[in-house]
Amino acid sequence: MERSSKDHSSLWKLRLLLFIVFFSLVEQCRGQYGSWWSIASKTEFLGANAQLSLLGSASLNFCSRLEGLSKGQERICSLHQDHMMPVAQGAGLAIKECQSQFRNRRWNCSAVSDNKTDRIFGPVMKIGSRETAFVNAISAAGVTYAISRSCREGEISTCSCSRAEKPKRLPEEWAWGGCGDNVRYGYEFAKSFTDTREKEVRPKKGSPAQARASMNLFNNQAGRMAVYKAAKPACKCHGVSGSCSLRTCWQQLPPFREIGKKIKLRYDAATKMAVDKRGNLQVTEAGYKKPSSLDLVYLEESPDYCVYNKKTGSLGTKDRRCNPLSQGTDGCEIMCCGRGFNTKKEVVREQCDCKFQWCCYVVCKTCERTLETHTCK
Repeated sequence: MERSSKDHSSLWKLRLLLFIVFFSLVEQCRGQYGSWWSIASKTEFLGANAQLSLLGSASLNFCSRLEGLSKGQERICSLHQDHMMPVAQGAGLAIKECQSQFRNRRWNCSAVSDNKTDRIFGPVMKIGSRETAFVNAISAAGVTYAISRSCREGEISTCSCSRAEKPKRLPEEWAWGGCGDNVRYGYEFAKSFTDTREKEVRPKKGSPAQARASMNLFNNQAGRMAVYKAAKPACKCHGVSGSCSLRTCWQQLPPFREIGKKIKLRYDAATKMAVDKRGNLQVTEAGYKKPSSLDLVYLEESPDYCVYNKKTGSLGTKDRRCNPLSQGTDGCEIMCCGRGFNTKKEVVREQCDCKFQWCCYVVCKTCERTLETHTCK
């Protein structure tokens, strides 16, 4: 019996050790490659809980039930539950913008993944590539944007309209007021929420994990700065018969599409970096200037998005539509990676030459036209 008890104790200790090692690895991975974007699909769940909180009902700690949050993000969620709906909306903005900007590229911002917490961007995010740089930047931008707007709309208890100072370039007689987007608050909250994933783990200096954390932090900052720099004065005229004798101005963000386009340009001009022994990012190619706070950086070359690869998350380009006349990324030569393409012709019947007859109906002819679709082999 004594021997059996010792064996049981040793087995329990071994299991505990394995659990600690496994948990440590999971936490490190969460900090580097976390997928909090999945909360974009939880807006109804978040909205219901936020309303209960505002009504003074018992606070429901729903944060632990949100997939993909790191421990630090769970704490932020618990302290700022009414912020989580805008965070989810910001994640949704980022996902839609990514899909829009890359719709005509081999990687179209979609991935193959069996992991439910990685179903948005998949294993692609494990690679320190340009695509990962863009995703981190556009995600940080989405949260900054959504929080800034929510402050203006009075949807968050700890912030309100912008209190930014009047820009010096505006004429003195123009009034500075109104209810502007609170970009400063949006920037600060997004910095806390998106950066905590990297800061709550402390990898060894100069290690691949430390390099990846530095890359993510750099691109998070670039995304937030893209929103911060995009805020411009918007003005409204007042006066008799539209004389515009008085103008009231406030700080306003442009449509998120404009911010997405700017971040996409930074993606195209991203700088390849490496980390030194001190843990600092350094430019790898001679003659390249140090990237600014608005630029994107990456560590690894992009994987081959031409073929299906479950390990990298690539869907491949087989059966993707392409344009045989285009020389761009949507062209069949580039999109199909030299494999060629199939052409399908389809006759479509539709109403045409419609005319209104008195009284009171419309008479149309039936026309036929041939549609051609081209898909990669």
